[in-house]
Amino acid sequence: MRLLLLLLLLIAIGMQPLAAQTVNGRVLNQSGEPLPGATVVWLQTGQGVQTDAEGQFSLSVEGLADKRFTAGFVGFKPDTATAGGVFFYEIVLAPLYLDAVEVSARKPGIYISILQPIKTEVITQAELKKAACCDLAGCFETQGTVQPQTTNVLTNSRELRILGLSGVYNQLLVEGMPLIQGATYTYGISSIPGVMVDNIFVAKGANSVLQGFESISGQINVELKAPEKTDPLQINAYINSFGERHFNAAAAVPLGKHRKWHSLSALHIVQPAGKIDGDGDAFLDLPRLTRYAVFQKFTRGNAGEKGWNTQTGFRYVTEDRIGGQTFFDPKTDLGTTSAYGQTVRIRQPEAYAKMGYRFNERNRIALSASAFQHDQESWFGITRYTAAQTNLYANLQYEYNWGKGHDLKAGLSYRYQDLNESILFTDNALQRTFDGDYRRLDRIPGIFVENIFAFDRITIIAGLRADKHPDFEPVAVPRILFRYDMGERSILRASAGRGWRMVNLFAENIGLLAGSRDVVFEENLLPERAWNAGFNLIHNLNEGILQGYLSADLYHTRFQNQFFPDYDTRPDLAIIRNFTGVSISNSAQAEAVLRFWETTEIKLSYNFLDVYRMEDGDKNVLPFNAAHKVLVAGSYEPKSRAWHLDANMHWYGAQRLPFTGNNPADFRAPEQSPAFALLNMQFTKVWPAFEVYAGVENIFNFRQLRPLLNWQNPFDQYFDTAFVWGPVRGREGYLGLRWRWKRERSD
Repeated sequence: MRLLLLLLLLIAIGMQPLAAQTVNGRVLNQSGEPLPGATVVWLQTGQGVQTDAEGQFSLSVEGLADKRFTAGFVGFKPDTATAGGVFFYEIVLAPLYLDAVEVSARKPGIYISILQPIKTEVITQAELKKAACCDLAGCFETQGTVQPQTTNVLTNSRELRILGLSGVYNQLLVEGMPLIQGATYTYGISSIPGVMVDNIFVAKGANSVLQGFESISGQINVELKAPEKTDPLQINAYINSFGERHFNAAAAVPLGKHRKWHSLSALHIVQPAGKIDGDGDAFLDLPRLTRYAVFQKFTRGNAGEKGWNTQTGFRYVTEDRIGGQTFFDPKTDLGTTSAYGQTVRIRQPEAYAKMGYRFNERNRIALSASAFQHDQESWFGITRYTAAQTNLYANLQYEYNWGKGHDLKAGLSYRYQDLNESILFTDNALQRTFDGDYRRLDRIPGIFVENIFAFDRITIIAGLRADKHPDFEPVAVPRILFRYDMGERSILRASAGRGWRMVNLFAENIGLLAGSRDVVFEENLLPERAWNAGFNLIHNLNEGILQGYLSADLYHTRFQNQFFPDYDTRPDLAIIRNFTGVSISNSAQAEAVLRFWETTEIKLSYNFLDVYRMEDGDKNVLPFNAAHKVLVAGSYEPKSRAWHLDANMHWYGAQRLPFTGNNPADFRAPEQSPAFALLNMQFTKVWPAFEVYAGVENIFNFRQLRPLLNWQNPFDQYFDTAFVWGPVRGREGYLGLRWRWKRERSD
């Protein structure tokens, strides 16, 4: 209550007129893409600045009588604006047209924000077009920070790992909202089509406290396309060599008499592949997937201008997956022992809204809210699993720029999750004991405050939040982020902070249901808690024909309490208990992104992971983490931009596998996987309105043969699906088409 009164007092104070000392904004092209290196100068003095990698700029207005300034970029028409009455300017430059040839800037596919205290990798549409990117899980083929990992091979569920830790430890947001959480975790990242993604923001380690208390290993925020910036009509069609087909269509139109509202409507369809069994184990290499999704987004106003701005979104997803033995028929075999199958049926509506009101150049209040209902029915052989989840989220935030270089944000948040799970065995010859009903009810109010301190060469973000779960003591989450400008081109960043999360046992550990083990609960699960600290050094390159950057990271995560199913003690059990001993993740990454002659890009990335627990005095390396990983990616696009060729190679070192030494000799898996490499390549031909792309993934056809343990007897004791360490479906070719109706240009 005291904080609420303080917020109201600050709002009242902030409504008093305050003189702006700076003009802030960014320079974009007509597609809404930032123009890094654009020049912004005052007409009165001719003095100014260049925009950063995000196209952003800041100009001081002190001592100026003439408040007009101009923005320009090579190949674009300059534009002039007058400072006054607007807090944040978005200047859109139109390209010059010489002999009917459009001259425009080449936007980097991936870049690191120069000014942000948090090291944030921005993956743009240009980067996403370098691979098939059918869904969000496939949008990280050309970068080394995020590793997609298969969690259930039969239904092809995947997670996104950062710092070698499970995907549950990184905070995954859509438009800044926690729409992938709990029961949506297992399949949620696959339901977002890559063609609807505008930018992906990836940050390692401790992050801002504004979005919540999770973010132990990092944060991934997916920004969907904005209706006011995207093309009026877009179509994308895709088919792969297994017969799976994708179709996406989107239409963006202005609404209202004064065209202040903008609307984006989208359709996403996936049709199933054929029945493919390349290794002869009688199990499908990929599930048969059917998905229909509709999406609607409305926007109005700009957060940098006085008055209201609004963004709302709605989505409905229906999805069915069928995996298992090739002769499994869900109409007759569901829940029986005549054939083994896994099926997933999902129905999910969701909605979100972001509203803000700017009182003046220094004061703004914003409300974000989201809700979704997830209904799921799944079968894993003779195990029926159903989940019904309701999620609500709200965040009220006040922003106050209280002085030069100081920006305060404070507010309240509330999370509600009601997850009901039910497990039923139609045949219990294995005498498993964990069938029944499970419920998780979370009501978590929170309070937070964060301030940015910006000095000449140093920027610091200090944040603190406190959240209270009804069943546990309040948890304080302090975080601090530091940025030091070492010179013209080098930046040092550091971060440290705490995070915590609640465990959604079955929804996040699908392997407990897919195998034949019994699940034994030794104790009630406590919230997982961890500290994370790290630093990053970036050196930007600008040597004539050579552009790009060099980057080095080092992060350390130490858990205070962690949950991980114990599969090693007994071959027939998964033991559930808290782990309060030493659990560590050490991660190092070195990366070079080099661009030559504005046509060629080479990316080199090396990751080292040391993820382990200390148990009984021994170091126990956690499974499915390659200690060494290398990424090499290359792109070539001629100056005509008529086509581009993209390739990437991933090399994975050996990974420890779960212990099976207590199994009979015929049902043991190797202690570790072999090292392997994957090579992918894509060619794209570009016309003014069309793009045709064709590619091959896993060119050398490397595959993990027969990844299922005891695949001959899927209803027996030692059947296990939890040993997938590499690709299981071999070489995959694909062909796709993009068509767009471009916005009319204004001369």
